[in-house]
Amino acid sequence: MIHPTAQIDPSAVIGKDVSIGAFTVIGADVDIGDNTVIGPHVVIQGPTKIGRDNRIAQFASIGGDPQDMKYGGERTQLVIGDRNLIREFVTINRGTGEGGGVTRVGNDNWLLAYVHIAHDCNVGNHTIFSNYSALAGHVEVGDWTVFAGYSGAHQFCKVGAHAFIAMGCLLGADVPPFLMMANDQAGRPRGLNTTGLKRRGFEPERITAIKRAYRTLYTSGLSLAEAREQLAAQAQESEDVRAMLEFLERSERGLAR
Repeated sequence: MIHPTAQIDPSAVIGKDVSIGAFTVIGADVDIGDNTVIGPHVVIQGPTKIGRDNRIAQFASIGGDPQDMKYGGERTQLVIGDRNLIREFVTINRGTGEGGGVTRVGNDNWLLAYVHIAHDCNVGNHTIFSNYSALAGHVEVGDWTVFAGYSGAHQFCKVGAHAFIAMGCLLGADVPPFLMMANDQAGRPRGLNTTGLKRRGFEPERITAIKRAYRTLYTSGLSLAEAREQLAAQAQESEDVRAMLEFLERSERGLAR
């Protein structure tokens, strides 16, 4: 299961039935969960903890130093959950001391070729990052979000659950849950990700409530303060609208409108 040319630091913890390919390097303070498959020519640096049943393709670089000039060599870490697919040339960096010290990737995510997850990011579960998509530092991504090819997010952006970021779309502000973002370069709201919601079993009445909230926020002509007041009333009858309203309250970079 472990190729004889692989280099594994004595301090690394390797779980049961882990496969490690030729010329892969596993550094110090790395913990790899059971049944994980790691291809050839992969580099994993620590401190990094990887859960079980992950698939990491050749030439991926996992747990490298953060690409941040403020990083001074302090101990930081990367934590990856279970059942993730990490394809060729993906790079995921550890956190920074000033950013909380941890980069996190949850469970059941697909990170396709050449994806970059920078320091101190927090990626949820069931996300898809298509080829060449990237997150700058400190970005938060909710569950079931999709980043299409060549899309990306500016540092400190927040992207809510079930959002869809279209091909080539670059985010510079926070994106509420359920939205679809599209445009050349600077992304703008272009409706709701209704196709994704239907695929995940959202009932028609839930989608209707989300559509009403979207119209309140984006097409009603209301100021943000006025829209928040109406959303607060709508949130009393919809958990999804409450999630949108809570997202607005946590926004730091301003809302994409």
